Amino acid sequence: MTPAQELPQENRGARNPGPGWGYQFLRITDRILPEAIFRPLRAIGTAVAVAGMPAQRRHSRKYLRVMLGREPSWLEVCRHFFAFEESLMQRLRVANGRPYPCEFAAGAEAFREWYTQGGPALLGTFHVGVSDLLGFQLGGMNKGRIYLVRLRVGNSHDTERLSARFGKGLEFIWINQPSEMLFALKDAARSDAAIALQCDRVDFTAKTEVFQFLGAKRWFPFTIYHLAFIFNRPVILSVGLPGSGHSWLHASPRFEPLPGESREAGLQRAREHFQGFLTQLEGLLRECPYQWFNFIPLNPTTKPEVAA
Repeated sequence: MTPAQELPQENRGARNPGPGWGYQFLRITDRILPEAIFRPLRAIGTAVAVAGMPAQRRHSRKYLRVMLGREPSWLEVCRHFFAFEESLMQRLRVANGRPYPCEFAAGAEAFREWYTQGGPALLGTFHVGVSDLLGFQLGGMNKGRIYLVRLRVGNSHDTERLSARFGKGLEFIWINQPSEMLFALKDAARSDAAIALQCDRVDFTAKTEVFQFLGAKRWFPFTIYHLAFIFNRPVILSVGLPGSGHSWLHASPRFEPLPGESREAGLQRAREHFQGFLTQLEGLLRECPYQWFNFIPLNPTTKPEVAA
């Protein structure tokens, strides 16, 4: 299996690489085989995927080279792919009904407070660890409603199963072009629901800015903060990392638009808020380098061109 890149409904022909029966095979095999046998088989399958996916392998190697400060070995690239496969396996297991509780890490008090009290918010996340899975779980456990901003893809059995299990508190906003986002978000922003969107890939965002990350100034999406000012909503950034039988949710402090504050002053505070979480995220990745699941070019050091 490979990292999912979702596409809009009109491009439904696009799909995740891999056979259409792949997700079903993993689910059924997981039920039949004991983990002591199934895990080595998953590792072998991952090694085959590494051999057959040169583009993703190349991007993994470049990321690990930056992260590790040296040329990564073939085994280390396989570990990176296997970490992603294990996150997918966890998604499928949760979709099948297995419990996977979430613990709040130190410093996640703002997120815990929002989770307890509910209310409108913009929740930013990254393609890291089990962050996407936590988005589905929060939709099933939170008292309010969560809109997930995503790009659509075919062959997404895990997403369909998770939606079926946690869909009571979830609604999707499918977007294609950056220009569509504001229009698509208007109805959601009129409600008290939270809106969750990803903040690491620059391909489908009109607003980008440069931040320090992994030893260089790199461009990241900054749209979430512009939406915060437009809709007068707080921003909380978070990622989920796998633990032993549970996940850990790491989160930023709460960013709040201030009445009467100038636009430039607000944006400067927003930049400091985002940079603070990127610094926190880099520290987490230094401890768990294989949990970065962007098997695409690392965030660029030159200003990216947004897809038309």
